[in-house]
Amino acid sequence: MNDSPLKKDLDDGSVTGLYREHAEWHVNSGEKTIHAKRMPGFFRTLKTATESLWLFFFVGAYLRWNGKQAILLDINNRQFHFFNLTILPQDVWMMSLLLLLLAMVLFAVTSVASRVFCGYFCFQTAWTDLFTWIEEKIEGPPAKRHKLDAAPWNAKKIRLKTIKHAIWLLVSVLTGISFTIWFEDAFQYWHNLLAFNLSLLEWAVLVTMVLFTYYFAGFMREQVCMWVCPYSRIQGVMCDQQTILPAYDEKRGEPRGKLRKGEALAGSKHGDCIDCFQCVQVCPTGVDIRRGQQLGCITCGLCLDACDSVMDRIGRPRGLIRYASLDEMEGHPVKKLYQHPRALVYVIILLLALGGIVYGLTHLGALTLRVAPERQPLFVRMSDGSIQNKYTFRVLNKTGKDLHVMVSAEGGIKNQIIVGAGQKQLVTHGKASTFTVFVKAPETNILKEVTPIEFYVSNTEDPTMRAEYHTVFNGPKH
Repeated sequence: MNDSPLKKDLDDGSVTGLYREHAEWHVNSGEKTIHAKRMPGFFRTLKTATESLWLFFFVGAYLRWNGKQAILLDINNRQFHFFNLTILPQDVWMMSLLLLLLAMVLFAVTSVASRVFCGYFCFQTAWTDLFTWIEEKIEGPPAKRHKLDAAPWNAKKIRLKTIKHAIWLLVSVLTGISFTIWFEDAFQYWHNLLAFNLSLLEWAVLVTMVLFTYYFAGFMREQVCMWVCPYSRIQGVMCDQQTILPAYDEKRGEPRGKLRKGEALAGSKHGDCIDCFQCVQVCPTGVDIRRGQQLGCITCGLCLDACDSVMDRIGRPRGLIRYASLDEMEGHPVKKLYQHPRALVYVIILLLALGGIVYGLTHLGALTLRVAPERQPLFVRMSDGSIQNKYTFRVLNKTGKDLHVMVSAEGGIKNQIIVGAGQKQLVTHGKASTFTVFVKAPETNILKEVTPIEFYVSNTEDPTMRAEYHTVFNGPKH
């Protein structure tokens, strides 16, 4: 025992201290606050890294491109600007495909690795983790926070709680502002905010976001995951026996038994689990993973870090709690990913949605043209004997500035004339501009009642920026 790695831990109390921290947590329905421990480890580092991606939420809206906000969801003008790309309501089908793509990615990942989105990327998880980190810096580790919560109100408690809630409120306000400026120019919004010149809707959105952030991340925390978020309710239909998730190796760990001072684990009648409850202490939702899969588990892997650290201390192999499928834990054959019919369905839908988005983006020109021939009458016979058709042009300008375009045509009738072809037409940015075009041709050259014709509109400053539309030229019966 003298050479055991447990000896030093027993001497300084670092292992026996694990038992003193134990709190018997069952599924918490909100009657008590969970103060989870923070322990270093691979999954804690990974979790911090993935949650740090949300920093783009705070700074991304300030990026500028050609003098304007680079990414802007301009709902007022029904436009979505992404650097040089402008998506208008006519292109909303691509947004639908994007949402379908994201949903399928979420479902596919869940079927393979359970709720890793909840554990590593979800905004509720990220903000709760941030708020509890602030809480720990101000009020101390979990034991001190529990003691402070139970203590009567005094000057110290009031001071600590005031500082904590003030910082929470500041983060909530920044969150509300950061959310709003994705939908309108960031710098103009700050100017209006500091001048108290926001509209009623802007104030309502800001206050709502502040209150929801402050209450959900500061107070409800894991209760949002358990009782509010619909995703946690439908995860059961996405997971099966082959899904990889945090799992407790019951065969190796049971029967549990506390490790006393001077006792060696090797050769004892107990399993590897020393019942230290560190896996419970670090869980942000208070789940005891040793009881099997539960609604509160968000697959963050923090219990793996805690258990591995304890196994290192007592000289046992890591992996008592590990990412594994239930079939693997029960000793059944493990299927390959491509052997899952459901995974193949997800892949097919993903590829179709991705293909549609790529097609849309590659065919998303700066100009869109629609041409409607006059129906009453189909044509007019002019005094010089020529036949004239009237067309209504509708040009959508998806760029960020007004343009002038000119009309040209291919096909149609020999010696046809586009009336006013040399005239420049103004098309306003972000809107559809309408104008009328007349085409006439000698009746002797009209060989058919309906003749295909192809119209073009091109930017006068950049002729490569153009749009086309196929329609017909109507003539008299022969």
